[in-house]
Amino acid sequence: MSNSNFKDIRSIVRSSLNKSVASLLIKVMAAGLTYIMFVALSRAMSETNYGQFAFGFSLATILAIAASMGQQIAILRFWPEENGKNDINKAKRSLQSGWAIVILASIAVSISLIIVALIGGAIGDGITSFIYIIAAATLIMPLAMVEYGGSALRAQESIWVALTPRDVLWRASVPTTVWVLFFYGIELTGTQALLLSSFILSLVMAIQFIIAHKVGFYNKISFSFLKSYWSERGKISLWFFISTAIDTAALNVDIILVGLFISVESAGLYFNAFKTAGLMTLFMWAITLVIAPIVAKHYHAGEMKKAQAVTSFCAWAGFAFSVGIFIIFIFFGDLLLSLFGDSYANGKTILLLLSAGLLIDAATGPTRIVMMMTGLEKAYVAIFGTTMMLSFIVMLFIIPIYGVLGAAIVNMLARIVAQTAIAFWTKKKIGISTTLWGFWTLPKGLKDKN
Repeated sequence: MSNSNFKDIRSIVRSSLNKSVASLLIKVMAAGLTYIMFVALSRAMSETNYGQFAFGFSLATILAIAASMGQQIAILRFWPEENGKNDINKAKRSLQSGWAIVILASIAVSISLIIVALIGGAIGDGITSFIYIIAAATLIMPLAMVEYGGSALRAQESIWVALTPRDVLWRASVPTTVWVLFFYGIELTGTQALLLSSFILSLVMAIQFIIAHKVGFYNKISFSFLKSYWSERGKISLWFFISTAIDTAALNVDIILVGLFISVESAGLYFNAFKTAGLMTLFMWAITLVIAPIVAKHYHAGEMKKAQAVTSFCAWAGFAFSVGIFIIFIFFGDLLLSLFGDSYANGKTILLLLSAGLLIDAATGPTRIVMMMTGLEKAYVAIFGTTMMLSFIVMLFIIPIYGVLGAAIVNMLARIVAQTAIAFWTKKKIGISTTLWGFWTLPKGLKDKN
């Protein structure tokens, strides 16, 4: 590798590191506040009400991703790609049209869920038993819009404005409000907790719009170019949508299945274990937020060495962090889970199983985002989606027999198989190794396309 190339790569990695540190700071705050949010709700609610909240929250999260229609990934690729071609007007039209799609899809998905809840109430035990599902429907649009809004700002290399409103303001406001109400003797139901979360998130989203405008980031909504945008970008957007839906399903479907086949109380236990295990991916996620547009920029410019350098940095930094958190779980996992309540402390085995799968996930690096940014979205859907779908089918038979333990084992094995397969495919097709091994390819380097 020439001295010039080495200096360029070092500069890119240093820039990525600086932005990643800022992203990590926000994500660390977000992780702590998220934990506090769920602990506050768990402590201030009965197990049944908290289980309803966990079920409704997971359901709303899945449907919000569906309502995003893949636009939160599309803008991360299209904005830097079109700006790289000096077509800023096309980039702006893509951003505006993305907003239009998210808004229209959110309305449709929310109304559909409400109709399902009403039908369920009519043929079941009455609407009161499904009222928390209707409350979950109100959370879909705010979740979808704040997800896309954050991605639109990240595509413009914003970190603080993109992440702080949702990751800090929202997650701090919800537990604070819950405990103030609890202090005055008001114990929230699952329905009320979901409605409160929806209301506060809507306010936070409005704040983000105002701040973005004041700072000078482009974040406008328009329906004018929707038809032409969908005609040109609709097909690839659908692949982004499917891939994102699969990712969200992988994080939430087993929680819902546990709630359906066992009880909402068990769903609450599994939910807490999964959210705690998710702390392992904190740094990897923080770095991925930064490198997505960077990888897209360098790959489409044919600068393969730079794309590999950024990817390798992400893999090693994320894995080192994950190992540290996993060790903490081994020794203090039961203590962490007991923060949610004494009855949740016995979920340590579930926590460790889920964490083992995420540890392998970290070792394979940022494979998903690299595939999304380099045109391998179809392969991602085929490989990861098929593996996850098979795991869900297996869970239908395993959960009724082995309960939450069975769900955790299937989740762990499926994640290991899926992540290994997509990492291998990425290396084979584009030459970039997203795994820890990718670092060792840097000295001899890849051949740039230009």
